[in-house]
Parts: sequence; C-alpha cells; structure tokens
Amino acid sequence: MTVRAVLRGEVMTAPSVVRRLVERFVLPAAPPEQKARLEQLTEREREVLALVAQGLSNGEIAARLFLGETTVKTHLGRVLGKLELRDRVQAVVFAYESGLVRVGA
Repeated sequence: MTVRAVLRGEVMTAPSVVRRLVERFVLPAAPPEQKARLEQLTEREREVLALVAQGLSNGEIAARLFLGETTVKTHLGRVLGKLELRDRVQAVVFAYESGLVRVGA
C-alpha cells in the first residue's frame, strides 16, 4: 500500500513527524507575557496545573504525585494567586494558552 502511494507521487510521513510539524509551525506560540507568568510557578505548581488542565480532581492529582489532597489544594491556591486567576476553569484555559499542555498530549 505505502509503496504504491509513493509510486503515485504521494508523500508518506510518519504520524510523529506530522505532530511535531503541526506543533512547531501551525499551533500558535504562547505570548511572552504568558510564558513569563508561567515562570513564576515552581516546578510542583506547574505539575499540579498541568494535571488540573488534564481534568484530574484534587484526589487524583494527590494520588498521582504522592501528595496529600490538602497539599494539592495548597499548590492550586498558590497557582491561582500567582497567576491572578479566579478558578480552575481559568487555570485550565491559561495552561493551554501558555503552552504548558497541548490538546491530545
């Protein structure tokens, strides 16, 4: 099948290559101010934010990171405060817009 496609002049590209090309050239880069805001967070706060953006609950995040649920709530509260966000919904939007997480990643 692939050989016939190439013989017809079609280009065959591995899905992983296509994904990298899309990420590099098609997806918009995060504005510098969002990247600067993201850098205010500790590594653990970025981890928690990324997991929130993936839809995990505080309990699920706690289990994944081997933390207490109260500790996760503390990290999330600091994330919201540092980034001046109202709630989890704004945190999720920020995580995607800043490039911390990507659709389908």
